[in-house]
This record gives sequence, structure tokens and C-alpha cells, in this order.
Amino acid sequence: MNKTKALKLSDFLSSIGTNSAVHRRGESLENTIEFTKYAGIKWFRLGYEGEIETSKLIELHKATGAMFSYGLASGGADIPRLIKGAEELADAGCLIALEGPNEPNNWSVKYKGEEGGRNYSWRAVAELQSDLYKAVKSNPKLKNYPVFHIGGESGAQTDNAGLQYLKIPENADTIMPAGTIYADFANVHNYFCHPSVGGLIDNLTWHAANPTLETIPGNGGKFDNFYGNYGKMWGGGHFDGYSTDELIDLPRVTTETGVTIGTFGDAVTEDIHGKTIVSMYLSQFKNNYKYTALYILRDRIDEEGNQTFGLFTPQNTPRKAAHYLHNMTHILNMDGEKNIDSTGGFGYTINNISETVHDLLLQKTDGEFYIILWDERFTGGKDDVEIIFDETPKTIKIYDTIEGVEVKESLECTNTINLTLTDHPVILKINL
Repeated sequence: MNKTKALKLSDFLSSIGTNSAVHRRGESLENTIEFTKYAGIKWFRLGYEGEIETSKLIELHKATGAMFSYGLASGGADIPRLIKGAEELADAGCLIALEGPNEPNNWSVKYKGEEGGRNYSWRAVAELQSDLYKAVKSNPKLKNYPVFHIGGESGAQTDNAGLQYLKIPENADTIMPAGTIYADFANVHNYFCHPSVGGLIDNLTWHAANPTLETIPGNGGKFDNFYGNYGKMWGGGHFDGYSTDELIDLPRVTTETGVTIGTFGDAVTEDIHGKTIVSMYLSQFKNNYKYTALYILRDRIDEEGNQTFGLFTPQNTPRKAAHYLHNMTHILNMDGEKNIDSTGGFGYTINNISETVHDLLLQKTDGEFYIILWDERFTGGKDDVEIIFDETPKTIKIYDTIEGVEVKESLECTNTINLTLTDHPVILKINL
């Protein structure tokens, strides 16, 4: 058997984020601290929108270790203000990145006297993002931090401002010059509840995370996904961007994704809501998204119609999604977070695998691996799989992320196990 290269367990945990106003818009710092610890959230995507105070973010970091990406938010164009807040977060050791304006297709920006985004020219958006990049990279405190592209929706450009690129290549025929640099990471809002999907389907989060998917196999629907924002633009003039081969290796993050309870004619129950969210983080990481931010930690009380996205309700009670995520993050981190310098490989084969079954190999310490298997049969059904290990483990502990954090079954000195998978992750802790 060929060994599978393990990824760092700590890198997967660090990818798990949410959107939150932390202490504004109906949220409180005290509750946010509690929710962060319970769900295992490692980072937050936010900005200066809504007068979020950087001092409160630093308090949250000190209490939980959470990190922050800091952006211009919806309609924002004040680069000096963003830089000032980012410097404060960097000084406190809790900044991971800076981000451009959020969804310019929904919230236009005004920059240097010019309106941009929505149905206007997108030149102003492009100049704002380019100037933000220059400001960050010329700042002694911030120059080593990555810049995230505009908050999703580069595919909505009305004219070809080149925002489908991190750096505009030669002969791209854009209104901004070749060589213009916008970001270090592409940034999408690949919600897996897109209306064109037409209903609850299997492999829902896997398809939404696929960086080269144009249309859903056997369905014909589309997501507002990576391909539609960096490959072939979904709106405007349907401008070309990166090739399929280039998309695979393009550095990427997701700063919004999720689903509301009651989507697809009530097919998304609270249980399915929770199961898809846990699967989402796995699908995103397996498809090389460095960071993924769920929309949203706790439902905001000032957004009519968006009251069932969250891990926590407006009444500050946990939904099943919070419990399921708690189970997964705590199973993976029960004896404390550890970070090895480099990972090794581990050989295994999954027999009887179907297209809805996915796996992720993580390593925590020398000789300690985790295989996470998740099946996306959200419309029903099961897969009976056989896993054969190249090297016989000393112990295998099996956990079910829906049932809790307790060991479901312990095995010793066996190189074959059989599992029934359905619609949520199962975790194997392997000690060699």
C-alpha cells in the first residue's frame, strides 16, 4: 500500500472559524467567550462594521486563544481605520489576516469619489483592494500578514476589473493594469444552500467546496463557488479567470458559508443543519481551504430572515450544530492541542467506498494519527466500508461525533475494521 501523507491536526483545528460581532448586534462578550470554548472555534472573521471594539477582541483572545481576520466589512473603504485596528490586533498577537470589502455586489463602496460594485463599474472596488494590499505590505507591523481578497463575489463584476485574480496576469484584457496585486488568498462565500441546487442532495458540502466544479453532477445546479468567482465569472460579462489546473493550487479561504434551518422546503432540519456544518469544515479543509468561517456563531437579532444560521440561537442556547462541532473538536483535542513540526505517512485502504464517502488523515504527535471518515448521504442510505491498515496499530479508538465525546469502541492489534457510515463523521484515533 502507498502511505497517505498526514496533515497537521493543529492546522485543521485552526481552520475552524465563524463570523461574529462578538459584543454588538445582540451578542455579548461573555456569551461569545463561552460559545467559543464550547464549540472549539479558533478564529473569527469580522471588521470595523458595527463599531466592534478591538479591545473586546483582545479580551476574547486572552480568554480563548481565538484569532481574527480583520476587514473593511460591508461598504467600508477606510483603509487607515482598518490599518489602525489591525495594528492593535497584531500587537496583541491575535491577527491572522486583513480582508477587503464584503460582497461589493450587495454593498457598493465609494472610494476616491467614485461609486463601485453592485451595478456600477467595479474599478473603485479594484482600486480599493489594490491600495489596501499596498498599505498592508508597506506597513512595518503588518507586511508579513496575508491579505484576503474581497469578501466573496468577484464573479459579479459588471466590467472586467480583474478581481478574479490575485495578481492580474499579462494579456488579461482588464481595466486595471497587468501586474496589479489584490490579495494573497482568494476568498469565496460558497454557501451550500444556494437556491439553484434545488433541494437537499447528497455530497452537498463536498460539491460546494470543490474548487473546479462548474455544475453539480447529475443535478445541473450551481453554487456561488470557487469556480464561479475565480474560474468563469457567474455574473456580468462572464469573464474568464484562472484555468482549472490553476484553480487547484490557488491559495484560498472561505469567509462565509452555511445553511439555514428550513432550507429546501424544510428538508434542512436542525439535525441536518448540524451534520452539514460539521461535514463542511472537513470538506473545506480536505479541498485546501486554509480557513473557513461559518455564518454565523450566534444568530443576530437585527437581520430579519437570517435567524437560523447560527450554532447558537438568539436566546443563547446551543443548537445541535454546536453540540456536534463541540464533539468533533473536543475528541480531536481531549489531551491538549499539540503541534508537530512535520507529519509522516500512514498506509490504509478503504474498501466498498462510494462517491459520498470522504476521509482525512491527521497527525497529532509521533505515532498518533486520526482518520476522520464522513459520509454525505444527507437524503438517506448508508455505506458499509472496510478499512485495512498497512501497519497494525497498537490501539484504535472509534468515536461517533453525533453521540458525544466518549469512545464508542476500542480495538487492539487489528489491521482491519468495518464501519457503517451515513450522514456524519466518525473518528478513528490510531496509536502505533
